[in-house]
Amino acid sequence: MSEKTFRLPDIGEGIAEAEVAEWRVRVGDVIGEDDVICEVTTDKATIEIPASAGGRVTWLGGRAGEVLAIGSDLIRIETDETAAPEPGSGPAVPEAAAQRDASDPAGARAEAVAAAVAPPARPETTRRAASDRAGRAATAATGLAATGATGRPLAAPSVRGRAREMGIDLRQLRGTGPAGRITHADLEDFAAHGAAPLRQSALVARDGAEAVPLGGIRRAIAGRMALSKARIPHFSIVEEVDVEALEELRAGLNRRFGAERGKLTLLPFLIRALSEAVLDHPEINAHYDDTAEVVTRHAALHCGIATQTPAGLMVPVLRHAEALNPWQAAREIRQLSDKARDRRATPKELTGSTLTITSLGPLGAIATTPIINHPEVAIVGVNRIAVRPVWTGSAFAPRRMMNLSCSFDHRVVDGWVAAEFVAKLKSLLEMPALLFMEWRDD
Repeated sequence: MSEKTFRLPDIGEGIAEAEVAEWRVRVGDVIGEDDVICEVTTDKATIEIPASAGGRVTWLGGRAGEVLAIGSDLIRIETDETAAPEPGSGPAVPEAAAQRDASDPAGARAEAVAAAVAPPARPETTRRAASDRAGRAATAATGLAATGATGRPLAAPSVRGRAREMGIDLRQLRGTGPAGRITHADLEDFAAHGAAPLRQSALVARDGAEAVPLGGIRRAIAGRMALSKARIPHFSIVEEVDVEALEELRAGLNRRFGAERGKLTLLPFLIRALSEAVLDHPEINAHYDDTAEVVTRHAALHCGIATQTPAGLMVPVLRHAEALNPWQAAREIRQLSDKARDRRATPKELTGSTLTITSLGPLGAIATTPIINHPEVAIVGVNRIAVRPVWTGSAFAPRRMMNLSCSFDHRVVDGWVAAEFVAKLKSLLEMPALLFMEWRDD
């Protein structure tokens, strides 16, 4: 029998450390090669780490929420595959399960007999069965979610954040995940089947406070926003755009091609407009290294798409947006956004943007002041479309209008240049036929 130490691997993109978001195994569990042992969170994404060998877990390198350096010891495993579990040395049984066995000796004896006559299970099956038994025992004892050593219900950080957004008290849920852990599906089921989010009466005095440490992606977001605001002198321009013609074009294309090519939103047209506008204003599609004092103008438009996820704001990157037609852009945006929300996006898909778009969709308000995604020099904010009265020269007419809120780095972009860039976007969006012209007046 030998023990193997598995280190936190290099996850690429120059990442030096990662936070342990969630352990999928416990000391004593028997696992198979390539089983997922934990999830780690970097400032770019959440990544599943597989085991490099099968065996029994003997040691874990940190608690959930702890930050580990790349290359540090992560887990130790006894790798002798012929070793059978010693009596009494299997995975820890929750206290609730022990109480159940004590109060139901007949049930405990029945489980022991079944275990004695059952065929040997594979390591992966053994581990999952142990987790399932632990979860059932915990929920059977309390009727609610299992709790960890801190007394809090067991749930991943992303589940906790989503529960806070939904106004759901995790203590009222029954977890169906391994070891009674609450999952995203549990939240959805709770909200959909009669259990309204807990709300105290507005007339009842409320006391107490909850300290919520920043971790994982939220910590990374905080750091990047602080960096951007501290080092980039922002200024913003808000411009009103008449999108009546664009909306008519979009609706017509969706009626004709939507069934076979997919529905188009406003975003692919805006990306097409950006692709054209940066040709006239290459200083907008750029990075500024304020240490070396060098501006790098990019030929390719790698468009960052700010996306809200249960874990926080992420920015997947639509690469070479200038080479995509609206349907291609729409498909890739959907795929990237889905991967970001499901925490399947790779670090490569979350880095390398040259210009970012941020939109709050129907919640987009009248105007916003978006923060630039460092080291970019501009960001384009999309506000909601609303019908407003517009003077046509002889009368007021209802028109669909939208505000663009664009922020710029004043160190490298002058106000006049920024105004010209926004005016170019406005002209392209208000006369959308220009988005599909194949010639340029050079």
